[in-house]
Amino acid sequence: MYAIVEDSGSQLMLKEGDVVDVDLRELDEGAKNVTFDRVLMIGGEGVDPKIGAPYLSGASVQAEIIDPDFKGEKIDVIKYKRRKGYKRKQGHRQRYMKVRIASIKG
Repeated sequence: MYAIVEDSGSQLMLKEGDVVDVDLRELDEGAKNVTFDRVLMIGGEGVDPKIGAPYLSGASVQAEIIDPDFKGEKIDVIKYKRRKGYKRKQGHRQRYMKVRIASIKG
């Protein structure tokens, strides 16, 4: 069984047991679980596909937090205009949270 959820403006296809990097979010101190409640679709083998309009009511995906805060790869943002003496370089590292999908309900 799998679920397609919306998180931080992107869609993720999740299965039970998957380890996924999601955008960092504000959580309570000592939180161990995260719930994704914006489920767009649920399907899989032996399960009739359910499609939301836009979300499925009552469906959710439970995930346990493995690493609450880590940084992704560094991205260089470079601006350059030829013959003008204009160059700018800026770096960025996105902060993520690593989670393991525990259960899919819906």
